[in-house]
Amino acid sequence: MSVISHQPADITTLQSLEKKILWLATWMIHQANTTRSKADGVKVGGHQASCASLVSVMTALFLHTLRAEDRIAVKPHAGPVFHAIQYLLGNQTLGRLKNFRDFGGAQPYPSKTKDKADVDFSTGSVGLGVAETLFASMVQEYIHSHELVDPKESPKGRMIGLLGDAELDEGNIFEALLEGWKHEVKNCWWIVDYNRQSLDGVINDRLFNRITGFFSAVNWNVVALKYGLKLQAIFETPIGPALKIWIDDCPNQTYSALTFQGGPSWREALKLDLKGAKGLKAFLGEYDDDELHALMTNLGGHDMEAILQAFDEAEGKDQPHCFIAYTIKGYNLPLAGHKDNHAGILNEGQIQKFRESLGVKEGEEWEKFSGMDMPAEDIERFLSEVPFAQRITREQRTTQAATIAVPELLTPDAPSQSTQEAFGKIMNDLGRGTSELAKRVVTTAPDVTVSTNLGGWVNQRSPFHIKKREDIFRQMHVPSPHKWSQQPKGQHIELGIAENNLFLLLGALGLSHDLFEQRLLPVGTLYDPFIARGLDAMTYACYQDARFMLVATPSGISLGPEGGAHQSIFTPLIGMGHANLASFEPAYADELSAIMAWGFGHMQKPGGSSVYLRLSTRPLEQPAREMSSTLKAGILAGAYWAVEPQPGAELAIAYSGVVAPEARAAFNIIREDIPGAGLLAITSQDRLYSSWTAAAQARKGGHQGARSPIEQLLSELSPEASLVTVQDGHPLALGWLGSVLGQRCEALGVDRFGQAGSVAQLYAEYGIDTDAVVDAVADIIVQQASVTTPSSITAE
Repeated sequence: MSVISHQPADITTLQSLEKKILWLATWMIHQANTTRSKADGVKVGGHQASCASLVSVMTALFLHTLRAEDRIAVKPHAGPVFHAIQYLLGNQTLGRLKNFRDFGGAQPYPSKTKDKADVDFSTGSVGLGVAETLFASMVQEYIHSHELVDPKESPKGRMIGLLGDAELDEGNIFEALLEGWKHEVKNCWWIVDYNRQSLDGVINDRLFNRITGFFSAVNWNVVALKYGLKLQAIFETPIGPALKIWIDDCPNQTYSALTFQGGPSWREALKLDLKGAKGLKAFLGEYDDDELHALMTNLGGHDMEAILQAFDEAEGKDQPHCFIAYTIKGYNLPLAGHKDNHAGILNEGQIQKFRESLGVKEGEEWEKFSGMDMPAEDIERFLSEVPFAQRITREQRTTQAATIAVPELLTPDAPSQSTQEAFGKIMNDLGRGTSELAKRVVTTAPDVTVSTNLGGWVNQRSPFHIKKREDIFRQMHVPSPHKWSQQPKGQHIELGIAENNLFLLLGALGLSHDLFEQRLLPVGTLYDPFIARGLDAMTYACYQDARFMLVATPSGISLGPEGGAHQSIFTPLIGMGHANLASFEPAYADELSAIMAWGFGHMQKPGGSSVYLRLSTRPLEQPAREMSSTLKAGILAGAYWAVEPQPGAELAIAYSGVVAPEARAAFNIIREDIPGAGLLAITSQDRLYSSWTAAAQARKGGHQGARSPIEQLLSELSPEASLVTVQDGHPLALGWLGSVLGQRCEALGVDRFGQAGSVAQLYAEYGIDTDAVVDAVADIIVQQASVTTPSSITAE
């Protein structure tokens, strides 16, 4: 493919805009730290040096290379550069720039949900935004392979990640690269801001070779933007070969220090190190100190023409690209090169000197085109014709991805089954059907597809790959119940054992309606304890408001012989405490089918969220009952009376999930002594808690009659009633119930690491069996008696 030639006028305009963008980003951070009042005394912060190193690349990308269909994740610390560019393009307001890092202002790190500047991928948790672009590319291929879009109307875009070199310390990036290699990801660019400085120091000199080697090993095309065109021209002169070797061999720390010190130090270092080299005297005599400094810092990542050439050469190539852009942290700022510049802020004298050097008049610091040596109308015209400016932003959209109808999900009919087993049957039945829901569901798992009961669904819908791959075992007539022929129309994406990848893929799939205007309904499975291994990526997905259904199974010590390494303890607290995630822990199959149907609808609602189901492998005898509208409403609200208490009852036992038999057995024992007691089934402590706090807020707002479901349920008991709660998880998840109406509560659960054993042995050891529940009831009775009839205390 021929390289696009650039008119000098375009280069000049981009270079002029590059300076303006650097100024706006620097001024934005300066204002937030030095001008705006800080009543609470908390440091505001910002990263002027990290912005400066990436301004050239981002100017070239946003104002030349990006197309409307491209999607980009911006390096977190370059957020102000992104906001400045969006301001120039008319997608960001001046008010939000002035309130950068303040309430209602532009976010420190680009946020899909908090910013109004059409952010494609939130960034901030280092490395995750970059890896997300790879999985977004995979999702784009999935959508096109399934012919959900017209390629003429919705062409494939490039998924682009901008990352700092220190982000390559994050292991999740390399996990993602391996997964991308397996799935042959193509439409992906990663651009490394190789400024060789991290938060606490200077990057190891040998990192570059490791970067190139790893990317090449997974079939990425590595493009080094090391030298600017001026340096490349010097390399053709007599001093060129020696100078190039000197630069290549110069340690990162030395290069950074010389950059900070400037022209005289460059001159002295070259005189000493290149003494006797051919052409040295003529070379040094040709430049004054400022010119020599400019030449020696003419790196590829700051040379606009070199950057554009590299990007243009990559256009249309069917291979992922890694651009390693050599840059200088703090480029064109007084902080350039200093090892402590990461969070450095220009002082008042420095910022004013910088303003004057750019020709920005005092009082016009926020003006879009102040100081630029081009007519404003010419710049406006240029910006209006930028390809990226033609995209329809999120706020400009007039249509949304269609809502997928959710049919009734049939409850599997079996006298005894686990919730994990029921999940598999529900998915298998869904996969056999022809509903639009079945067409839009896509499943994924980190090498636990079979052990989480997704095998039936996969047999119906096949694994996905952009190329058709036959199941060799079936071709060779090896008996197996599993059909693993991969194909472009498959609806299951099999992953390796890396939970970060699972959540990043779920995040990308769960944003398909926003990124590609086509709704997918992702379902991901994993072992419940390993949520913690991917928690950062799960939080990242939820922070972006991605919509997915997470099925975590098996859970708790109910896993029995598997032992403590596979037994989750505090995951119910994660479900309760996590924003944008509705968590459930059903005990029975009919509860699960109702929750899943609700969940697929909730995932699509404007005010909805992702859904987390905590399931178990322990089979339970299923209740013989009809799913009435009242029962379903209670299940979805979070709780219902399994046994209604008599009005003013003195006791209720509340359980969640798989310990239902123990709770009911204990209830049957104590009801003879405590007639009228109630048995409360809790399907979602998360939903109960959220609605309880929402009702409290409503009352504060003047709605005195607001009552949450849990308040209504517990109000059937006496105000002095006691509660005993039990679940296979941390007791805090239900212990808060006593605070709802001020009733005494004793919470049973698991707060220690588990061990191998039978369910009966473990329940007894960790105090969640029938006897433990009965003992808790007895203890409460004793405690109540001691309060109502206090014993006398005699002082000795």
